[in-house]
Amino acid sequence: MNISSLRSLYVKRKAWGLLASIDLAGCDHNLIQSPQAIRQFSRQLIKKVKMEPHGPLRLEKFAEGHLEGYSAVQFIKTSSLTLHFDDKLSDRAFIDLFSCKFFNPEIVEDFSKRFFKARRCRKKVIMRY
Repeated sequence: MNISSLRSLYVKRKAWGLLASIDLAGCDHNLIQSPQAIRQFSRQLIKKVKMEPHGPLRLEKFAEGHLEGYSAVQFIKTSSLTLHFDDKLSDRAFIDLFSCKFFNPEIVEDFSKRFFKARRCRKKVIMRY
């Protein structure tokens, strides 16, 4: 669905928010293990979708074995950005941006794929009512 159609549907259905869920695979191994890169990604993505962070980014590496990896949460003034990274099995990234302010999910997908140098990408967009 193009952005004009998505925006029209968002308004017509009086949506409360929009979720862009991006799954990346084959990412640059070093980038998804770098706290500095993850912080930079969060700041730049929020700026690209014209939103404002609320408070600091919470970024931690935790879990054990193949589940260990970085996760991050950044509140934004209109909701949140969550990030999860798998550097043990497939160099994957899982990015979820939810906001009650309309945004373009294509920007989230394109920027995420380029930033983490992903070979594969899958996007889902869900309207919340």
